[in-house]
Amino acid sequence: MDTPRIRTAADAAAYVRSRDLPFVKIGLVDIDGIMRGKYMARDKFESALEKGFGFCDVVLGWDSNDQLYDNTTLTGWHTAYPDATARILPETMRLIPFENDLPFFLAEFDGYAEAACPRGVLRRVLDRARDMGFAVSAAAEFEFFLFEETPHSVREKNYRDLKNITPGFFGYSVLRSGVHSEFYHDLLDMAARMDFEIEGLHTETGPGVLEAAIRVDDALRAADKAVLFKTFTKILAQRRGWMATFMAKWSRDWPGQSGHLHTSLSDIESGKGVFYDPSKPHNMSDVMRWFVGGQQQLMPEILAMVSCTVNSYTRLIPGYWAPTDAAWGVENRTTALRVIPGSEKSQRVEYRVAAADINPYIALAAAVGSGLWGIEHRIEPGDPVRGNAYEVKHPKKRALPRSLGEAAERLKASKPARELFGDTFVDHYAATREWEEREARKAITDWQLARYFEII
Repeated sequence: MDTPRIRTAADAAAYVRSRDLPFVKIGLVDIDGIMRGKYMARDKFESALEKGFGFCDVVLGWDSNDQLYDNTTLTGWHTAYPDATARILPETMRLIPFENDLPFFLAEFDGYAEAACPRGVLRRVLDRARDMGFAVSAAAEFEFFLFEETPHSVREKNYRDLKNITPGFFGYSVLRSGVHSEFYHDLLDMAARMDFEIEGLHTETGPGVLEAAIRVDDALRAADKAVLFKTFTKILAQRRGWMATFMAKWSRDWPGQSGHLHTSLSDIESGKGVFYDPSKPHNMSDVMRWFVGGQQQLMPEILAMVSCTVNSYTRLIPGYWAPTDAAWGVENRTTALRVIPGSEKSQRVEYRVAAADINPYIALAAAVGSGLWGIEHRIEPGDPVRGNAYEVKHPKKRALPRSLGEAAERLKASKPARELFGDTFVDHYAATREWEEREARKAITDWQLARYFEII
């Protein structure tokens, strides 16, 4: 079934009535980028379209394992976890192919919870761009590994000796994609029908690893598409008896998984790309140069918004296609920021420090917000890196935090971050990352046991 064009609450209500559907499905994204949601009866849905609905704010007060934070003020036992107001976004409706084309709607928090809502923080950054006269376009691309495993089997194996869907390296393999073409076609078809169209899908280097590039859109819709892609790719894989992981790095034997973000700006009135100036080196306009300068300067301060898990920092090591310093270069895949020269429409910057584990709303807010800050303050970037960025001696101020705890501390102390994203968001988000790092310190790893059990 083709998805009808839904623009307003009235459109959404009329469509659901026309199909005589008793339920719809609602989803919103928590701090970790996990889709939380519910089935909602039609009468409740119609009321929520007009007045909003209550959604327990515990989803902003617990971690990815549903464990309650003990260090946040926005919500907690001290507030008794009330319902926060949320609003349904009728224009985000998709039809879920494997649920008889059941309508699915994205939602976001309103009221006091909006300050910490991931989609809300990106929307505020994009409002800033609009006030500056810019429209923001973006696209995400994700690498993810696929396994012949189930949620039960990975736990029974304690996440060891997992079976990838294919062995070996086989980057850009026509052989591998041909053998598993049914899954590729199912993924491509689902993405097209649910409006997060994939413009490129191929094997990456590693056992059972794929890379998908999602088609460019305005930045808020691009983030919606990235969230939906991650969620429904996992669903599609599990319905097949497989599992997909978007961890930044699931094995020390293989490179990490990227979640690169491409961004560009255009003039709202004329629609022309403002990153392009053929009279300047690499076609980089002054606006683009300052945008890159802001991204470079603020990256060490806001890295927690992008590298958001303890696992993220196992990827940021030399030689594994991930940066270790806030360096930039032109068509350079060893740097954190890759300027991609092109035409007025295609000139863009790739935020390569991001991994597949990102919360797309928060990571894109960081990438765009820091660039806008650079334009506002006319920040000049350092010299572009030519060749291998890992072999270049970078200024100390460009070094990225080496742990989530350090990154959270840098974020809390960042005045530009507070200006861009708000005190409530920065304080709440930094506290959640401190919690995550504290939880990791409780773990006794296999490495620690092998290292110390007998010899120490």
